Amino acid sequence: MPRQVDHDSRRRQIAQGVFELIAERGLEAATLRDVAARAGVSMGAAQRCFRTKEEMLLFALEHMNQQVTARIQAAIADSEDPGSTITMLEQTLLGTIPTDEQGRAEARVWLAFSAQAAIDPKLAAVQREQYDGLAELITLLIRVAQDAGGLRDDLDAKSEAEALITYADGLNIQLLLSRTTPAEARSALRAQLTALRTP
Repeated sequence: MPRQVDHDSRRRQIAQGVFELIAERGLEAATLRDVAARAGVSMGAAQRCFRTKEEMLLFALEHMNQQVTARIQAAIADSEDPGSTITMLEQTLLGTIPTDEQGRAEARVWLAFSAQAAIDPKLAAVQREQYDGLAELITLLIRVAQDAGGLRDDLDAKSEAEALITYADGLNIQLLLSRTTPAEARSALRAQLTALRTP
């Protein structure tokens, strides 16, 4: 009797193929044929997992975001003070900028999706939702840090969260264009956070 294929595992395998192709060659490289070849599955198997190319791309985007979240959580757990809200805030922001090769690949994929989102309302809605989730998290962390006395209480948490996300997005582009180094980007981001701390 043939072994039953784990549907979710196969979808993640295909999503990884999508991610790798987009990171290497851009969104247009994610054809069904090339994705199937990269993932090591048949085109029929890919079509059984995803009804449309759009569904496949959106799943790959979500899969990448889950990987980023897992990496941020691991960085927080491995830090000197994993229970600190300031640590959580810093590691969350650092996790969104490409300071290593995996981060650079993720940034290339995110920017490829962002460029497409400018002309694709459905994809734009998905990315706005993901940004909104990040903004809510950072806003919450700022408020908790304010309550604990770690950040200035005169800050508007929501406005600062949006400013930090915008700053991190700018660093993403500067890093991908090699206009700054990972060390410089980390230092710049930490300086932004230091400016928010209680004197």
